Amino acid sequence: MNLNQRWHTFKRVPSFYLPHEWRDWVLDRGSLTQRLIQASHGNFSVRVVRQQWLQPNRDEALLLNCPTKALALIREVELLCYGEVWVVARSIIPYTTLTGTERQLRVLGNRPLGAFLFKSKTMKRGPLQVSKATPERLSMQAGQALRESLWGRRSLFFLHNKPLLVSELFMPAALSGHTQQ
Repeated sequence: MNLNQRWHTFKRVPSFYLPHEWRDWVLDRGSLTQRLIQASHGNFSVRVVRQQWLQPNRDEALLLNCPTKALALIREVELLCYGEVWVVARSIIPYTTLTGTERQLRVLGNRPLGAFLFKSKTMKRGPLQVSKATPERLSMQAGQALRESLWGRRSLFFLHNKPLLVSELFMPAALSGHTQQ
């Protein structure tokens, strides 16, 4: 999964940048996991695509304040509603974050990271960054050819003041499923 694209931080995201129909999903600062569970009436699951120790992209390492050559636990998942991929997510968890209670993050399996994050009383979330992924940058995602732009967001989370970075890319199914509510 390639989420190595241009990310933008806005105090207020301009309407010309992010289409109205995507604002509700992309700018929501609550638990995406909980929102997907509600939107799918509980027909939600997580599929782990990859989880391994790798070097984060340069911009990810800089955001996490990690050495650019340091390894981090990188977890890439698909969040499915009604068996369809609604969101593709990438989490970067530095080795130094995986201590204490956060050791559990190594063995999440098919459990959602969001449930762990939003249950923590020590969790703090940094500002959202927003990105537009064009079909040229992402030729295949979730097993489908893409013909339209996708919208993503990322933010730093802090658990006991230890950082991790979560990036989420919203698939067209999220919008079509969301509007059928």
